[in-house]
Amino acid sequence: MIVVTGAAGFIGSNLVKKLNNEGLNELILVDDFTKQAKENNLKGKKFSSKIERDKFLSWFEETSEDIEFVFHIGARTDTSEFDKLIFDELNLNYSKEVWRICASKCISMIYASSAATYGAGEFGYSDNHEVIENLKPLNPYGESKNDFDKWALVQEDQPPYWAGMKFFNVYGPNEYHKNRMASVVFHAFNQIVETGKLKLFRSHNPEFNDGEQKRDFVYVKDVVDVLYYLMREGKRSGIMNLGTGKARTFLDLGKSVFRSMGIEENIEFIDTPEDIRDTYQYFTQARMDKLFRAGYDIPFHPLEQGIDDYVKNYLSEHKYN
Repeated sequence: MIVVTGAAGFIGSNLVKKLNNEGLNELILVDDFTKQAKENNLKGKKFSSKIERDKFLSWFEETSEDIEFVFHIGARTDTSEFDKLIFDELNLNYSKEVWRICASKCISMIYASSAATYGAGEFGYSDNHEVIENLKPLNPYGESKNDFDKWALVQEDQPPYWAGMKFFNVYGPNEYHKNRMASVVFHAFNQIVETGKLKLFRSHNPEFNDGEQKRDFVYVKDVVDVLYYLMREGKRSGIMNLGTGKARTFLDLGKSVFRSMGIEENIEFIDTPEDIRDTYQYFTQARMDKLFRAGYDIPFHPLEQGIDDYVKNYLSEHKYN
C-alpha cells in the first residue's frame, strides 16, 4: 500500500495517475475531500480508500495495514496567506507527525518542499544542505517549508529513505481548482480565451526588461516521473531540487501559449500588484546535479513542448489527467 497525501490536489492527483499507469492501484488517498472543486481530479483513478486529512494521523498511527511508502504532497500552498499559525499547523507540525510515524514504522517517504524556500535567491538555487539554514523565504508559506527542511535535517530518528523535493514552477493538468495560485500557463490560456490578449507583469527591477523575468517552469508529468523514480531507486536521503535546470522568460511562456492556441500574439504589460511586488521573484533556476547524480536521466519536457501538450490535450477541452 502507498499513501498519497494531497491526493485530490494538483500534483497529488497527477501522481495517483502515474502510479495507476505503473500498475499500482492499492493506494490510500488523503486530503480534505469536502472541497468539491477538486472532485474531478480523482475521477477514473484507482485506489483502495480515501481518508480525510484530519483523521489520517490517528489512522496512520494505529493502522496495521502494510504501508510500503508515503508521498506527503499535501500542504497549504497559498503564498498570499500571511497567517503563520495556519502554516505552522498544516505544513510544519502536520509534516512532523507524518515523519515521526514513518520513522517509527520504518516506512520511507517523499515530501513536498518548495523553491519558495530560496526567497530572492541571494544564496543561489543549490540544494546543498549547508545552505538551507541561511535561506530567507519571502512569505510564511516558504518559511514553513524551509522550517520543515531544517527540522528534517537534524532528526536522529529518520525514515529508512526520505527525500524533500523543492518543486519549482510546476504547471500542467488538474489545476482548475487552484484559482489565483494556478500556474501562469493556466492564467495565460484563460486570459487569451476571454480577451484575445495576455497581460504580463512589468518589471520593477532595472536588471530585467519587461517580460524577461525568468522562472524554472517544470511540467507536472515530469515531476511525477521523478517522484516515481525516487520511490523505486532512491538510495541517498536528503533534500533536492525538482525543476528543469533551465530558466525561461515569461515572454517565452506567453508566446508558446499563443502558438499552441493558434492565435496571433498580443501581449501587454501591467504593473505588478503592490501586495506581491516586494516579494516577487525575478529569477529562479534549479541546480539539478543532485537528482542527476541519483541516476535520473529522463529528459524533461522543454517549455514549448509541455505547454503544447497542456493546452491542446487538456485546457482546450477542459480535460483532466
